[in-house]
Amino acid sequence: MKVTLTLVAAGLIASIAAWGHHSFAAEYDGNKPVTLKGTVVKMDWVNPHSWLHIKVTDPDGKEVEWLCETAPPNGLYRQGWRKDSLKEGEQVTVEGFRAKDASNTMTARSVVTAEGRRMFAGTANDGAPGAKQ
Repeated sequence: MKVTLTLVAAGLIASIAAWGHHSFAAEYDGNKPVTLKGTVVKMDWVNPHSWLHIKVTDPDGKEVEWLCETAPPNGLYRQGWRKDSLKEGEQVTVEGFRAKDASNTMTARSVVTAEGRRMFAGTANDGAPGAKQ
């Protein structure tokens, strides 16, 4: 009985921690939408979220790198992404919401290629404006 209770308690605690990790509001500001045009530096296909790195020219003409958080690899794959969907040096437009800490980090909702192909990059229930709740 003790073992069962311990396992149930551990499962509940783990599920709460996992739910807390996926909080849009903890990291991103839904009142600060951002659209960036830049060049793909690389794409990190990692869990729990993949990251698109893009080089953007800031208002002062300086090139800076932005990190764009996307859905997990499996989520991107189910939405039609493949590891060769974006190539280094490719021009893209990324739409999403800026990090609350004002770093060059955002959550990406969509990525549009130079050819006009739009790819959904978020998750349907991540808490961002317009997401399923």
